[in-house]
Amino acid sequence: MENSNKLIRFDWFIKKMLRDKSNFKVLEGFLTALLKKDIVILNILESEGNQSSETNKFNRVDILVEDENKEKIIVEIQNERESDYLERVLYGSSKVIVDYFKLGEEYKDISKVISVSILYFNLGTGKDYIYYGTTEFYGMHTNEKLKVKNKVVQIDDKGENKVTFKEKANIFPEYYLINIERFKNIVKEDIDEWIYMLKNSEIKKEFKSKYIKEAEMQLNLTKLEQKDRRAYEKHLETIAIERDIMSTAKAEGWIEGKEEGREEGREEGREEGAASARREDILDNLNEIEIVTDEVIKLINEEDNNDTLKKWLRFSAKADSLEDFICKIKQ
Repeated sequence: MENSNKLIRFDWFIKKMLRDKSNFKVLEGFLTALLKKDIVILNILESEGNQSSETNKFNRVDILVEDENKEKIIVEIQNERESDYLERVLYGSSKVIVDYFKLGEEYKDISKVISVSILYFNLGTGKDYIYYGTTEFYGMHTNEKLKVKNKVVQIDDKGENKVTFKEKANIFPEYYLINIERFKNIVKEDIDEWIYMLKNSEIKKEFKSKYIKEAEMQLNLTKLEQKDRRAYEKHLETIAIERDIMSTAKAEGWIEGKEEGREEGREEGREEGAASARREDILDNLNEIEIVTDEVIKLINEEDNNDTLKKWLRFSAKADSLEDFICKIKQ
């Protein structure tokens, strides 16, 4: 903890320090790099995970901000896997639209919503570390993108009306999913500098993206007051403990649940059925981490010993990566 270059975690910064407008530049720099346009934050709006209650929400910290274009931007940091995560993200963006649309307003006044998820777990099986999604319409027969235009009337130099047509901006929510664990610490563009910081709590001297140096100053651990530093260390400890509890409960719960469900089968001598189910569970667990190679699938499917499969199931529930799982089963 004495390393002067060590930075505090971004979730702690959002939760405890972003209320101060002097710290806005840190989030503005991150969003500018991600969205590839200058972002200026006007207001911080309350978000359900960012209320001032003392409830310990170690797993998720989120904040809702409004930029100078009146766009609503949700930034969420998720520390652990959550079932139905994408469904909750959809609900969150939809709720913002409804909450900030007043009865009597015109539909053209609906706020644009951008949802940014910083994930400290691997969601899905893709190889990239940043995923983008939105809603667009394409022809079912032509595969041509539907373009909707608005009439724009402007007064030219002669004082006459000039009519043009401009394509409407996409009003549908946009989603960014950042898989921190998939980032290989290779920096090629501005957003990579920020993801490197998110993963390593460190900013390299050569980093030069907008406001990255301000982030280095504001997130410097040594600048925390003593009581805040103790609270921050407690925060890190809580995350570590809760992660261990969740991983252990997940592994034991899976095994105990499968054991109970197969008790009748074992009594009837259906060992092969139990082994087959365990293989399936192992592969399901690994698929949550990353794409499982054919070699690993073959290795698991060829294992018949139920005690070994039981151990592998435990490993698969706690593994951080496919490589981690392979190392454990070969020990």
